[in-house]
Formats: sequence, C-alpha cells, structure tokens
Amino acid sequence: MNGQTKTTKSPDALDLRSVEFSRILLIKPSALGDVVHTIPVLVKLRARYPRARIDWLITPENAEIVRCHPALSNVVLFARRDFSKRGRRWRAFLSFFDLLKQIRRAKYDLVIDMHGQVRSAFFALITGARVRIGFDRPIKRTLTVSAEHDLKNVPTHGWRGAREGSWIAYTHRIPIPTLDVHAIDRYLWVGELLGFDDTPPDLTIYLSPETIRNVDRLLSEKGVSASQQLIVLVPGTIWETKHWTIEGFAGVARQFLHDGYAVALAGTKRDEQRSRQIAAAAPGACDLSGKTTPADLAALIRRAEVTVTNDSGSMHVAASLGKPMVSIFGPTNPVHIGPYERPDSVVRVDLPCSPCNYRRLSQCPYDHACMKQVTSAMVVERVQKILLTAKSRPDVVAAVAAATAK
Repeated sequence: MNGQTKTTKSPDALDLRSVEFSRILLIKPSALGDVVHTIPVLVKLRARYPRARIDWLITPENAEIVRCHPALSNVVLFARRDFSKRGRRWRAFLSFFDLLKQIRRAKYDLVIDMHGQVRSAFFALITGARVRIGFDRPIKRTLTVSAEHDLKNVPTHGWRGAREGSWIAYTHRIPIPTLDVHAIDRYLWVGELLGFDDTPPDLTIYLSPETIRNVDRLLSEKGVSASQQLIVLVPGTIWETKHWTIEGFAGVARQFLHDGYAVALAGTKRDEQRSRQIAAAAPGACDLSGKTTPADLAALIRRAEVTVTNDSGSMHVAASLGKPMVSIFGPTNPVHIGPYERPDSVVRVDLPCSPCNYRRLSQCPYDHACMKQVTSAMVVERVQKILLTAKSRPDVVAAVAAATAK
C-alpha cells in the first residue's frame, strides 16, 4: 500500500504509530479460514507491542486454533451458535450480556475489527476504546491484474470492504486501494496505521499436546498406525459451488489406497453425508467426519503427508502448518483467497465464467462446469508432483519438520 491515503482520525487526532497501546482486542470470531488469515496480524501486534495484553474475540469452536499461540494473552469467547439451539437461547442471552460486561471491564485502549460486520462493530463500540480500527466502506470492483491469474470477468459478489455500515463504528479506517490482493496481505494493511515491521507474515498454528494425542487416538481406533503414511481428504465446504465432485475425491482416495497410503476423510457434521458417499466408493478409507474439532483437524493435517481440499478453511490450515496440500478451485479466485503463496497447490480449469463468486448451484448457468471438469487424474498428478518436490527439497522437508514439532 502506498500509505498516502487519508484515514479518519480519532477524536483526539492520535498519531497511532507513536502510541504504545497496552490493552488490545482483536475481533475475528469466524470462519476457520478467516481466523487463520488473521494470525499474522496477531504476530505483528505482539512484535509491535511486546508488553501489551492482547486478547482475541473468537467463537468457541475456533478458539483452540489460536489459544496456544505465544503471541496471545487470552481468548474472549462469543458463543454465537448457542442462539440457534433450542432450550439454550435464554442462557445464550444471559451469557451474551455477561460477555458485554467482560469486554467493557477489560478497558481496551485499541480494538481492531477484522470481521467488518454490524455485530463485530457493535462489540468494538461496547469496549469504549478510544481507538477502534476496521476496514473502510466497500469500493467498486474492477478487473484483476495479478500476474498469477488475470481474470477475464468482473465478479459481482465477494468482499469489497466493511459491510452493513460497520465502518461507522471505527475511529480509524483501513483504506482499500485495491481488491486484487490476498486476504492475508489485506489484513496486514492495518500495519500502515500502527507501524508494523516488514518481516514476512507468520501463519504458524500452535496446537496443544492433548489435541495431538486425541487425533493419534482417533487414527489408531481406525487402524491407522503411527508409522503409516497418511493422506487426508477434506471434501466439505460451506458454499455449494465450492464442492468438488464425490467421484473426484473417491478417485483420489482409491489411487492412494492402492499406492499403500492410509486415507482419512475429515470434516464437520454437515460433511458427514458427502464423506460417507466417498468412503463407500473408496473401500478402506477411514471416515472421521463429524468427529473432529477445528483444532483436531489441524492436528490431523499436521500428521498427513499431504491434504486434498476444496477452497475451505482446511486448505488455509494446511498452508499455515507448512504441509503439502492440493486444493480444487472453481467459483472463487485463488489469488485472493487461495493457499498463501502456494499457487502450485491449486488445481482449476480455465473457463471464462470462473471465478464468479456464486454461492449456490442454482445461480450457475453452466452446470457447475468449473468443478465437474476437474478430474481425479488431474488432482492425483498434482499431489504426486508436490510430494516429489517436497521430498527432493531439503528446505521444504526442514520446514515441515519444524511445523510438525510445534
């Protein structure tokens, strides 16, 4: 970023680069991939404010992804899902008001809202912090000009800035000079306001020993020994249009089972049906879908030789752990939200309609061609190439070993 864009000053016109904040709240409750994208901001905050208390407002299901991070002081839990559970709504409201009082009592002097929705802006306001930072209002979308992937269309959907008027709650807004940037680099634009260092982003995920032991136990119960080489397939994702085909995943599973690997399917409860279908079409694959938390998923990916995913949070977890991985892309742009600085890990077909950023299959006029035209042979070939590259490069092997040791 050029650093020349004018930003909205707080009431007392603070020069933020010269202020030593002591109580900081980072707001990014979900989703898993977005949480992973925010970890480099946490690391930069700790480097900039080494003695500060730095807390993270996050959902309970994602908290274990960051709880053990050495740069973090505390997690502040927002149990959003409790509001949708029958019999727990009244308790959820009581817990919510307790959360608001907890946030208010903390007396934060800096709040950074990376979520950019009305509820996250509400939390920012409740803190009473005199400096509240978030992204500016949406800007107009233009053609992508990235060297890695020049779009031939202009998607009408996707992130363009803070949403739902949330920018009104901020005393300082992060300017948006372009949309043609990866989400991690976009989040780090906050460093222009606060004076972050220029070291490369650190995406490292730290897991508890208990989480690692739990995954080892799950695999052992499925007959996967500690010495077996493991391939992890994560076939789920929230958007309908991001799903690669059942037969595609099954074809990958069959090939690596034939090659002597153990194959595990992972995902949330909403992915159980897809995983069962894949397991049925690839006898011998063990199905762990619905049995792992996001932290367990990270430990499972940490254990694997390679992970195959859609465009999903699991993809970003694999990238953060420094593990070999392959992801299938169709409706979304890998330059903006793909595995960070891992373009070789993306498999996609070059169609004039892709990416479109449509979420539902009913919106697609081309019968989901962007995903259906990706074959299991294409993905297997890429996986084999990445595995061969990783084994032949000492620096890659060392990086993976270091990530595994954490």
